[in-house]
Amino acid sequence: MALHAGLEIVSLGIDYGQRHRIELEYAVAQCHKYNVKRHVIRIEWDKPVRNIPTGRSLETIRSGVSPAFLPGRNAVFLVLACAEAVGIGADQVWIGVNAIDFSGYPDCRPEFVAKFQLMIDMAIPSGIKVMTPLLQMSKPQITVKAHQFGLQPGDTWSCYQPRFVMEGIRPCGVCDACILHKHAWKEALHKSGNG
Repeated sequence: MALHAGLEIVSLGIDYGQRHRIELEYAVAQCHKYNVKRHVIRIEWDKPVRNIPTGRSLETIRSGVSPAFLPGRNAVFLVLACAEAVGIGADQVWIGVNAIDFSGYPDCRPEFVAKFQLMIDMAIPSGIKVMTPLLQMSKPQITVKAHQFGLQPGDTWSCYQPRFVMEGIRPCGVCDACILHKHAWKEALHKSGNG
């Protein structure tokens, strides 16, 4: 979306020892595809272990905060992103959080973003604006937009517990992220007449 808005962008990844670090490789592939610079911040984090729920229905996923929620993660990521932005002379940080449809993550809600912006205005007086273009979009709406920009279901990574098989790395297909990914793409392709 930032590219289509005509902005000069730098993609930022955060390598914090996540088990699903394959998402970093998928992001690199998209950066190559769209000719976008890529920076990665590496941090050591003995984060709490989270049980990844599997096989849950869309209704259950929608009903509350996921057991996989890692408190403070988006706050940490945003602080690092804002500091990086200052370092490279940028004045905006875009993050793809959304709070419609499946908003079980408290740090993806408008209230969090608004309060974070107040805090970062104090921490970085020169000004960094946190941009959340997906905040009020549902998962299928986001996927429709991604499809309009040329992305396909296999172009991004969502799975929280990848399977390592002889053929390579595959999504598990049963974690909440996989279920939401499948739901969003099914809806998006149906709406575009391709499903």
